[in-house]
Amino acid sequence: MNDNYEINKLVKEDSWRMFRIIGEFVEGFDSLSDIVPAVTIYGSARVKPDNFWYAQTAETAFLLGKAGFNIMTGGGPGVMEAANLGAHKAGVKSVGLNIQLPVEQKCNIYADRSIKFHHFFVRKVMLVKYATAFISMPGGMGTLDELTEVITLIQTQKIKPFPVILYSSAFWSGFLAWLKATVLKNDFISGDDFDLLRVFDSPADIADAVKKWYTKHEVTGHKAI
Repeated sequence: MNDNYEINKLVKEDSWRMFRIIGEFVEGFDSLSDIVPAVTIYGSARVKPDNFWYAQTAETAFLLGKAGFNIMTGGGPGVMEAANLGAHKAGVKSVGLNIQLPVEQKCNIYADRSIKFHHFFVRKVMLVKYATAFISMPGGMGTLDELTEVITLIQTQKIKPFPVILYSSAFWSGFLAWLKATVLKNDFISGDDFDLLRVFDSPADIADAVKKWYTKHEVTGHKAI
């Protein structure tokens, strides 16, 4: 009898969880339908305002904003804050999609439009669904997770082959070398997968590449391999 009670309790909890997930999707769709064209910028939450990457991210977002692109981030501090700052200064929509964490992450003050999600996967969908390009600034595990997920979605043709840009050849060179020397060598990926990535070393080059792709469906720059 106790077993049946526990099972029924779990079923009921899962049913309500499903409705909460649907509610998060509905809120995201309703709130973000007007932000196209937009660029999603990923990167470390640990970068401080006096850090080199903070300044470079803010400049990148500013130039993209001046080129007519709204900016989406995960809404937190670090690179996300810098990107929202750049968008705010450029006068375009500065969107922060925040996440509820055990240690509360406050949305940065430069996100003019903020949504808080409970489920990571709903937030990830929103960061991808309305984006015209994806930029991975230096970051850690979360940045790698988001980067590889976007590449996988393009690779499996679940989304269009939008530009996926890595900023800083110096930072990403070790990761790319490992992919080439170990992962590719073992046939776990194909050489064509590297065509999905481009590497740039200046905000101006990133903004120019995204603008060219958006108008002509081409993106220049150094291939990742």
